[in-house]
Amino acid sequence: MGIDYGTKKVGVALSDESGKMAFPHSVIKRDGELVKALTELAEANDVRFIVLGYSLSGDGKPNSLHAEVEELMGDLTLALGVPIHLEPEQYTTQAAIRLQGRNDKTDASAATLILNSYLEKNKT
Repeated sequence: MGIDYGTKKVGVALSDESGKMAFPHSVIKRDGELVKALTELAEANDVRFIVLGYSLSGDGKPNSLHAEVEELMGDLTLALGVPIHLEPEQYTTQAAIRLQGRNDKTDASAATLILNSYLEKNKT
């Protein structure tokens, strides 16, 4: 499962069963029920690991969302007990918009780019 954590919404992508290709799944509102929603989604889809996009500023240093991503990582680790990998997410939303235009699945498409980047780097 790939996650694009944003200020208002969280994009989610899932891979095929072989873990070779990611697909947009959903966009979840970022609220007090986020961890519960992600946990239920992961359990329903038998997720074996999560790739969480982490955000850096233009100079490569952690930005204002970075601490929140780390907190989400801790919460999901406690809730699910699956490995969580961090993957740079700089400009994935802009890339998703360039590829498909802005729509209600843009954040899920950004999560797909994050997950596909991880899968490509870790082919076995």
